[in-house]
Amino acid sequence: MMTTPITDAEVAAYHEQGFHIAPGLVSPAEVEALRADTLHICRGGYPHPKLETMPADTTDDEALRSFLCIHFPHKISQIMEETGVCHAGISHVLSRIIGPDVKCMQSMLFIKPPGFQGQAWHQDEIYIPTRDQSLTGAWIALDDATVENGCLYVLPGSHKGVLYDQRPHEHPDEFDFAAESFGFEDSAEIPVEVKTGDVVFFNGYLLHRSRKNRSDVFRRVLVNHYMNAWSRLPWQTAEGEPAAQADYRDIVMVAGEDPYAWRGTEDRADISLRQCQALTQQDA
Repeated sequence: MMTTPITDAEVAAYHEQGFHIAPGLVSPAEVEALRADTLHICRGGYPHPKLETMPADTTDDEALRSFLCIHFPHKISQIMEETGVCHAGISHVLSRIIGPDVKCMQSMLFIKPPGFQGQAWHQDEIYIPTRDQSLTGAWIALDDATVENGCLYVLPGSHKGVLYDQRPHEHPDEFDFAAESFGFEDSAEIPVEVKTGDVVFFNGYLLHRSRKNRSDVFRRVLVNHYMNAWSRLPWQTAEGEPAAQADYRDIVMVAGEDPYAWRGTEDRADISLRQCQALTQQDA
């Protein structure tokens, strides 16, 4: 008999701690498909004005090193959508912790080559403000994520607090250009080291960060963002749109039914690229 990807006790622990690790949820074959597609995207294999086709003599390593993160890869890749965003095991876990009806609004493909920075303390809800605080990230490890190559760090239980203010950080050697959240004690942070194929689920209010990749290997991750489909999403709203009616509809349903199907869907998002300069060993 097939076991459930998440037990009742784990659901309770998720709501208490703000995160949950599902070991081996994505199979080796699925990981390889996502890895191969990551390379295909980076080499410009999908026709898109923002992704130039790389010369044939460009090595795979050079192609991957060109990017820190690609936003919305599921908009150009069926593999990223079907194997990543709509993964059956991920959808099942989401249906238990924020469902039964769940929609996805964003995917982010982090390459994080050796020498590249991480991201300072932040809460995802700052960037994707939901009405019901159901925002949840599903962080798919496409490589082993370790302290050395820049794994996630989290503050367990911090999702029960508030949304903290942000400011520019003072550590460009460690973190990318994004602002940092501040105003809290972070001595209880823990590293979330996971194996390839593991999936980390975390609440949109959970404080988390990652440090610079100090190893000689990549730390590839596909992280998708989901929420309860019954709540409208006032994100990237159109100018002049009444707040009470605001509802971002460039979504993918991954579990249950869409209660707002009568509103239709949109094609608003496009891929965007995040590129950072790798630092020298002397800078590290």
